[in-house]
Parts: sequence; structure tokens; C-alpha cells
Amino acid sequence: MSLPDQMASGYLWRKARRSANDGACVEVTPANGRIAVRDSKDPGGSWLWYSAQSWREFASRLKVEGHSSTHTLAR
Repeated sequence: MSLPDQMASGYLWRKARRSANDGACVEVTPANGRIAVRDSKDPGGSWLWYSAQSWREFASRLKVEGHSSTHTLAR
């Protein structure tokens, strides 16, 4: 993905450092005091919005419990 593609709507999107380069991941950006999340395969599609606090808690749980835990994602 080129830098102009990453800056859709004026935001700089980023993927996780450990994501595979196969297009099957999400991208995040801080936006308007919240965190926007989108599917990297569909950068022009819908975004999900989270409060910064909710996103930090989610990311923290992933780090502690591991990314393969369905229990973490179901909370």
C-alpha cells in the first residue's frame, strides 16, 4: 500500500508490526479523539470507531491473553 493510500481521508493508517503482508489484517488510526479501525483489504469501506480507552484495554488484553484467544475477542 502506498503512502497516499494509507492517508485516506487525511489520516495516516498503520498495520500491526507483526501482521502478515497478505492483506488479511486491520489498520488503525487516531481520529477525532477516538481510534478508527478498517479492513486492510477494503480501505474504502466502513470504519469501526472505539474510544481511545476501549482500544487500549482491548490491545492490552490481546498482549496478555494472546491473539488466538476467542475469549478475549468475545468480551
